[in-house]
Amino acid sequence: MKNTNSLSQSHKILFLNTLAFTVCFACWTLNGVLVTFLVDNGIFHWDVIQVGWLLGIPILTGSVMRLPIGILTDKFGGKYVFSLLLLLSSIPLFLLPYADSFFMFAVLSFFFGMVGTSFAVGIGYTSIWYPKEWQGRALGIFGMGNAGAAITTFLAPSILNHFSIEDPQNGWKILPVIYAISLVIIGIAFLIFTQNKKPENNTKTVSQMLTPLKSARVWRFGAYYFLVFGCFVAYSQWLLPNFMNVYQTSLVMGGLFATMFSLPSGVIRAFGGYLSDKFGARKVMYWVLGSSVILSALLSIPKMEITTSGPGILAAKKGVVNEINDKTVKVGDKEYPIAQKTASLTENAIFPTTSSWQDVVVANNQSVAKKELIAKGVTVIKFDANMWVFLVLVILIGISWGIGKAAVYKHIPEYFPNEVGVVGGMVGMIGGLGGFFGPIIFGYLLTATGIWSSSWIFILIFSIGCLVWMHYTIKQLSKEKKIKIKQAELEPAY
Repeated sequence: MKNTNSLSQSHKILFLNTLAFTVCFACWTLNGVLVTFLVDNGIFHWDVIQVGWLLGIPILTGSVMRLPIGILTDKFGGKYVFSLLLLLSSIPLFLLPYADSFFMFAVLSFFFGMVGTSFAVGIGYTSIWYPKEWQGRALGIFGMGNAGAAITTFLAPSILNHFSIEDPQNGWKILPVIYAISLVIIGIAFLIFTQNKKPENNTKTVSQMLTPLKSARVWRFGAYYFLVFGCFVAYSQWLLPNFMNVYQTSLVMGGLFATMFSLPSGVIRAFGGYLSDKFGARKVMYWVLGSSVILSALLSIPKMEITTSGPGILAAKKGVVNEINDKTVKVGDKEYPIAQKTASLTENAIFPTTSSWQDVVVANNQSVAKKELIAKGVTVIKFDANMWVFLVLVILIGISWGIGKAAVYKHIPEYFPNEVGVVGGMVGMIGGLGGFFGPIIFGYLLTATGIWSSSWIFILIFSIGCLVWMHYTIKQLSKEKKIKIKQAELEPAY
């Protein structure tokens, strides 16, 4: 009976944790919709650089502050840290309607960006309530709160449009207040309906709690999370302009396609936790990184058209060109058929298509030597990078990363059971920085190469790096384990 009650309490904590994280993630991505709306409707006249900073500031705050928040969670327990975070983060949202300048908006965005640290709190607070065999599923279910970003994408534009009908200049101010009230309600519910719990040996000093960060394993997990979470957040923003520029979709259609990438990736995280419990996080990460390599390699192929030399025509013997028409060239008494250029009727083909023709390079009455070129060959290889194939591949890699997010955090309580908040905060911080720096890296690559798929080449290289690092480390650990077993067998028994 005791175990049943304990599990019931754990499930209640998990539900409130997931609900709180969903609301926090929705608030964390609020600026993506709100700032775009304010600029598009001429309410604020911010330039592209200012808009970029306003979009990035909450992401940056929520990333770099995950480590200290994780330390506080291990020190004082998730109940009080999460409640305080929710209630304090509501204050800048209540004040946001009074912002009348870029500076004020930036400062308030910095402070409400703290909701992004909720992941570090929830990971530590959730894991401590569940036994080892349940932690993958529990952390996967908690991570489904990533879907909060999709909630903002779907609901926030409608709310902004609704309240701006009667008051176009000030109607937007209702939205941050709604988000702030949501944080207050969840924060109070946390105080009332949860009980506090901390790791058993929570008497460590801050320096002792930070000791695990010296482990290369923490940074390896961080690299994985930079890929599966950071690049996921980056592409949630990057895919919209990608679809619009490469495939000329509308804003609404491009946004729908981007949501089709982000929503399944958040929801599938619980399944990733189940897989990690059933097969082991290490095996799941092999699948995730392997699929990331394959899918990013396919996505790296750009929409392109390559023109190269094709089969030409050489004179079989010397002579004088005495006739040139659309189909043949006559040299002396010999006629040479010329391949004509035909219009391509194939559009949006899944596989590359080729077409070849020949361009005459000689003129009437010209003397031609044996083996001299009469018509040069031209071959065009065209790859449309079919939009629907691209969309399916994007959805698949999003799902793979969603499973990987759960697998990464399944590792942490296994290797660092008493420092989940600290290590989870550090890994989350590295992943969050991926979400901040990813679009910047993608932008530089696009500028340098002029190719939209250059971002996928970066993902391919990074995925290969993570896979090689993981495989090398596992091989080394396996080798060390075999040596220890042999040493133990050789030791004399007493």
